[in-house]
Amino acid sequence: MSQLPGISLAEWREHGREFKFCGHAIRFWTAGSAQAEPLLLIHGFPTSSWDWHHLWMPLAKRYRLIAADMLGFGDSAKPRGHRYSLLEQADLQQALLSHLDIQAPLHVLAHDYGDSVAQELLARHYQQRLQLASCVFLNGGLFPETHRPVLVQKLLLSPFGALFGRLFNRHKLASSFARIFGPQTQPSAAALDDFWELIAVNNGPAVMHRLITYIPERRVQRERWLAAMQRGEVPLRLIDGGYDPISGAHMLARYRELISDADTVLLDGIGHYPQVEAPTVVLQHYLEFRQRLAAEQA
Repeated sequence: MSQLPGISLAEWREHGREFKFCGHAIRFWTAGSAQAEPLLLIHGFPTSSWDWHHLWMPLAKRYRLIAADMLGFGDSAKPRGHRYSLLEQADLQQALLSHLDIQAPLHVLAHDYGDSVAQELLARHYQQRLQLASCVFLNGGLFPETHRPVLVQKLLLSPFGALFGRLFNRHKLASSFARIFGPQTQPSAAALDDFWELIAVNNGPAVMHRLITYIPERRVQRERWLAAMQRGEVPLRLIDGGYDPISGAHMLARYRELISDADTVLLDGIGHYPQVEAPTVVLQHYLEFRQRLAAEQA
């Protein structure tokens, strides 16, 4: 499968900028023309915005890109003892948009944990707290009843979560990723090194058991988020790696049951990280979605 070349982690970090959110340092990235339509990219757990590095330059040719390492992730602050929340992460995204003075209708492309943040932004759209133009989801726990946590997630949620988090290492990350990536799209050793570097920096393993509380938080917010998705006024698409044991083909099937006129794309043989495993295909399906929207609005 052809790959987009991507951006090295060192180069990616060179272009990061920083703003303060509730006193915490947040790293963020922008690219593209300031006159282009804004596209917010929201990463997943336990990784960071570097997940988008294959898609970054192709998308920047068309859109104004914005991406942040959320609180507790990547190169952003990872405060110990903090009560992490998906709602707070949505606040962070809105604070970043305000910091950048972005007021145009916002397009969103999200993955995994970021899907939940995007669902919250969608709910806020209908509360007139921001204006969304579209939202595309990649693999993530959109519906708690279809989310199948892997062993790492179960251990982090257990009473021994703090201990397990401190013991989490590159070897455990590699073992977990081997199960959730597609059989033909496994990450290289170098990519695993970079994923691990972004998790480990700022003592990240020490807060993983606190970040994982997003799983029960999804259950609390399910009805509100589902109602927002079912409104149908903001165009949605799901691009889903079907091989993913966490939120693969079974989640896409549930999406089709719950969302009227569901716009879905199933990627056979692709796992939980389609933007890393099959970026060329994800780009193709994302651009097709946006081109269709533009034609409908013309």
